[in-house]
Amino acid sequence: MSILETNKSYTFSDIFKLKPDLELLLEDFGYQLQRQFLTFNQFSGHLDRLSTTQQRIDDGLRRIDLTSETARRESLIAPILIDVAHYADAQIRIEYPLKINLQLQGSLDYLLRSRSLSQSTKKSELLVVEAKQEDLTNGFAQLAVELIAISLWERTPDIAQQSELVGAVSTGTIWQFGVLHRSTKLIEQDLNLFSIPRDLEQVQRILVAALM
Repeated sequence: MSILETNKSYTFSDIFKLKPDLELLLEDFGYQLQRQFLTFNQFSGHLDRLSTTQQRIDDGLRRIDLTSETARRESLIAPILIDVAHYADAQIRIEYPLKINLQLQGSLDYLLRSRSLSQSTKKSELLVVEAKQEDLTNGFAQLAVELIAISLWERTPDIAQQSELVGAVSTGTIWQFGVLHRSTKLIEQDLNLFSIPRDLEQVQRILVAALM
């Protein structure tokens, strides 16, 4: 049974609102889902901004009312990604519009693109989705569909350059990762959940490694 109606237009936000069965949703796009505990590569270099960002987030958690999505984005998610962009020499595109077809279109919350420090011709992309209403489950469904869209985008590095696309969904205080395997059309959902600020360093090291 299809989740999406043929010839009906959907945005990425619409996918979130559908609260779909994720396995059935991915079948509509020809993908399979695996849920398991994943181990990610982690950047081994020095994070020169870590302590400052840790203090900023700690202070924000004490002083900022995080009930609004804007507050979570600006005080928790954005500072982490700005540092990641710094470490990986990446650019951040925020609310970036993308349209592949009627069922793969909308705005990407955060799209990061960097050049590999070891191969000047190689580029990598990383996607981060803010979980609206702090709903991590349906936020991951949105992330999965956006990863599929990016895999089909003509500006995305080809499979030879980037065979896997890494993404994350975040409520601000909780992060969950996913991986799209382009050649096998498989999406892996990591069962590990990372907490901010406790796991800030680990989250940043995973994000940076995905861009290098």
